[in-house]
Amino acid sequence: MSQTATLFNKKSKEKAADRDHRQVINFNIGRYNAQVPAGKTQFSDVMLARERAKNLKWKAIETLDTQLENFEAQVSKRGAKVIWCEDAQQAIDAIVKICKEKNCRTLVKSKSMVTEEIHLNKNLEAQGIESIETDLGEYIQQLDGETPYHIVTPAMHKSKDDIARLFANKLGTDPSLSAEQLTLIARDKLRQKYAEAEVGVTGANFIISDIGGIAITENEGNARLSCSMPKTHIVIAGIEKVIPSMTDLALFWPLLATFGTGQRITSYSTIVTGPKQPGEIDGPEEMYVLLLDNGRTNMLANEKTREALYCIRCGACLNACPVYKNIGGHTYNTTYSGPIGSVITPHLKPMKEWKHLSQASSLCGNCTEVCAVKINLHELLLENRHEAQQEGYAPFTETVAWKMWKTAMLKRSWMNMGNGNMKTKLINSVAGAWTKERSKLEFPKKSFNELWAERRKGM
Repeated sequence: MSQTATLFNKKSKEKAADRDHRQVINFNIGRYNAQVPAGKTQFSDVMLARERAKNLKWKAIETLDTQLENFEAQVSKRGAKVIWCEDAQQAIDAIVKICKEKNCRTLVKSKSMVTEEIHLNKNLEAQGIESIETDLGEYIQQLDGETPYHIVTPAMHKSKDDIARLFANKLGTDPSLSAEQLTLIARDKLRQKYAEAEVGVTGANFIISDIGGIAITENEGNARLSCSMPKTHIVIAGIEKVIPSMTDLALFWPLLATFGTGQRITSYSTIVTGPKQPGEIDGPEEMYVLLLDNGRTNMLANEKTREALYCIRCGACLNACPVYKNIGGHTYNTTYSGPIGSVITPHLKPMKEWKHLSQASSLCGNCTEVCAVKINLHELLLENRHEAQQEGYAPFTETVAWKMWKTAMLKRSWMNMGNGNMKTKLINSVAGAWTKERSKLEFPKKSFNELWAERRKGM
């Protein structure tokens, strides 16, 4: 078993037994579940909307090279510079180089999972550059020295009292402050950083191919400030974020809002198409767009797993997953948690080290049911398991056990030789690794095959 798998199992046991943790998570997810049905009412046929969104992402991913080239040509016409990054190190090197050229001491950044993927804050701090998270949830996590807990709501696992204590310890505030007062404290701190920052960094919810634009949707306005107040704006986005046309936003923005937070539309929706143009008084003087691969073309080359690139990062699958709701986001020990994280992480990182995430599922299919773009997540988890076995990463005992099971299942007469008690004793002794973490298997006295044969005799 890999070190990451061992750590995952250890953390899973701890979090599953932490009732306070589970209570906070289920409370916050319960609020989400109560809001989503209202958001869905804006669609006359929400299933059709999801199907159309999936088809648009299919088109974008199947023609990804053309879509990205079109985007580069259009955004470059307005003065933005596009940088193609094969891996995380290339992206870090490019951002550090830009920051040094601008004599950057303070950098503000809006919420972006891809910056978490490349560990941007840590790498900038190593260069003596202060990198400040401006999303409230991300700011809370940064103060606490933690990574985001959830794709959409980074501090989901923290209660109001937890945040009040954190602010008191880190900022010297009164620990009895209300949620509104805590928010105002954070706003005052962050507004000063916007004024100081030489560089602003944002992600991109969508890369718009036909107009060469970056679409950003948010609820706090911090992304809009991050990309407009500093003189230099850096965008970093995974190459899979592309959509063919600006008109597609009429579908994707409401879908992302509804499935992400239960809203009909988020408070701030922005399209950025380049730096400040002649005659304009607002906006950055320079804009850079980093298009990151970092393993995504590995998924693109795989016809079966390519579908996972359709993801719009709404986080709905995390909120629906019974495993996530019991063990939480940090247990996964990787940037992307929950079902979508379990699908893509073994392809963005070495399969051998991260294949265990694909086992972290009940295969109930609820993640597929709630996915905004109808990705067959539970089937992709099975595909990951199959690929790990095909690549020789399955444990020897597991391989032998399944071969024995297959042989026996193909010979019903063999299976019927033993009664239920014998089967129960045998399987629980052979499958010790399984029953160590789970309830023991109990076989009925008679198999379905035997019951069916008896019934047919009585007819």
